[in-house]
Amino acid sequence: MPPSKFEGSVESIQEPIILETSLDGIERFSRGKVRDVYQLGDQLLIVATDRLSAFDVVLPTGIPDKGRVLTQMSIFWFELLRDVTETHFLTANLDAYPAVLRPFRAQLEGRSMLVKRADMVPMECVARGYLAGSGWKEYRASGTVCGIPLPKGLQESSKLPEPIFTPSTKAQTGHDENISFERMAGVVGQDTARQLRDLTLAIYTRAASYAETRGIIIADTKFEFGFIGGKLVLGDEVLTPDSSRFWPLDSYKAGQAQNSYDKQYVRDYLEEIRWNKQPPAPVLPPEVAQRTSEKYREAYRLLTGREL
Repeated sequence: MPPSKFEGSVESIQEPIILETSLDGIERFSRGKVRDVYQLGDQLLIVATDRLSAFDVVLPTGIPDKGRVLTQMSIFWFELLRDVTETHFLTANLDAYPAVLRPFRAQLEGRSMLVKRADMVPMECVARGYLAGSGWKEYRASGTVCGIPLPKGLQESSKLPEPIFTPSTKAQTGHDENISFERMAGVVGQDTARQLRDLTLAIYTRAASYAETRGIIIADTKFEFGFIGGKLVLGDEVLTPDSSRFWPLDSYKAGQAQNSYDKQYVRDYLEEIRWNKQPPAPVLPPEVAQRTSEKYREAYRLLTGREL
């Protein structure tokens, strides 16, 4: 049997890994697959941990620096997209946080942000510019992606004629479900559905165009939106390796799976060991966790031009 691409030694992981936050005396608002959210009046504190979910199951192994990458990359995009959409972001400067949070600086530094509280829309808004993942599987079977007919003759990783909007339900645990635009409109209303679709595609188009100048293809991504004072705004994480497929532009070739800067590396490992995708998830080998961390940091460096 040939050696696995996941085998090999790496340097031991030195970075502290935070899988769970503990802010004594601060009311926890929610605990997601990756983020711990705390309530501070009309504001929320969002803390990105180093937890990683794959196939909608949270893994027991943390990814070094992952929470910092997710937070810092989201902040970068919030700034870049200011002329496209309003957002819920307030600050990530710990000195500007309420005084009650100062004892927790070690847990919050670099991986947290203070945001306006929004009435979140219970949908994930997905933009797809390339044929990959579940979309490729559906296309091979039916010539559609989330029920949207596509031209014949497309290959794996083909660029779509134009980006498409494919919403899904949002599950805190378990699996998200792809749904039609019409079904989404039945839940949130026609006007809101149209706003979500148009804003999703506008943000994706702007971000994908920028990313190509930095040598990265954004194959697909998902956004979340909420209402603040009746205005639809962008929230949660934005265009991170957790919520997007990032491919190197210089090695892109349609007709095959692509190298990536996202958690596809972990998905590939889990497929190779034939995990049944049901809890409990297996522990990741140190080399898989470390190389995933390296991919996240590299995506941040390439997109922002900064070191983490």
